[in-house]
Amino acid sequence: MKKIVIIQTAFLGDVILATPVISELKLLFPDANIDFLVRKGNESLLKNNPHLQNVYILDKKEGKYKSIFRLINQFKKEKYDLAINLHRFGSSGIITAFSGAKKKYGFKKNPLSFLYTKKFEHEIGNGQHEVERNLSIIKEFGAVDSKRPELFPTEEDFDIVSQIMNPPFYCMAPASVWFTKQLPKEKWIQLIDHYNQIGTVYILGGKGDQNFCEEIISLTVAKTSINLAGQLNLLESAALMSKAERNFVNDSGPLHIASAMNAPVTAFFCSTVTKFGFGPMSEDQNIREVNDLDCRPCGLHGHKTCPKGHFKCGFDIDLALDPNEA
Repeated sequence: MKKIVIIQTAFLGDVILATPVISELKLLFPDANIDFLVRKGNESLLKNNPHLQNVYILDKKEGKYKSIFRLINQFKKEKYDLAINLHRFGSSGIITAFSGAKKKYGFKKNPLSFLYTKKFEHEIGNGQHEVERNLSIIKEFGAVDSKRPELFPTEEDFDIVSQIMNPPFYCMAPASVWFTKQLPKEKWIQLIDHYNQIGTVYILGGKGDQNFCEEIISLTVAKTSINLAGQLNLLESAALMSKAERNFVNDSGPLHIASAMNAPVTAFFCSTVTKFGFGPMSEDQNIREVNDLDCRPCGLHGHKTCPKGHFKCGFDIDLALDPNEA
């Protein structure tokens, strides 16, 4: 196997959970050139990855199908021995099917999988982690069943965050695309008030989360937490999280950044559950959830509002704060 391309054009967390496939393929085929295709915006996650040759970008802003056909033509010129599609939707299926690769592997759920050389099961809800599902595609080559994701912040990334670090410190990422995957604002305020008594609290998120994070800080007692939402890039955030006493996250992208850095993490699972396969993989991990609700889980991706109207899966989470810790 000389040339391999991996395709994962979903979200931030999905790309991170695909990185074990990169490192495992490099172990199995040390002389192979390995490339990766992501959607625009996620390419920085793979910056500095020593196992990759090229990172390609699916840029829908240039026109979805224009970008797809550009990539197909580019891949045909590369003459890949193997194309591995970890994405389960049509656009990536088209690219895979017409990539010109000698072998095309991917999940059966992709609508274009009938054109693949081999297709694999992707079952959500049986407790198998997404990393394990991804690695199952290359099991025939001798891949392990599971391994932790990887990100590669540079010394410069660590230098940048070292200038703002004030130990001991804690990182909190309160925002999520989906309301029902997000610990309620009142709970984040309670967490911040507690940990502000112990050390510095840094609030992480994207540019679109700045106002939400500022609102939470404004409602805390001390109002001294530092809002870094939109101030750090993804690898700088990873560097900071790796040095934190603990990270507090929703079932969302920052959870997987913590896993990739093997950073101590407490993950809040509101409407979703870990048996879907997207739980933390850090050695030091703590999952907080409500286990006795018959309406939970209410969906794989969460909702904009609680379908029942009470959002007990969020409000009833025990934060397990130690009253003696402060």
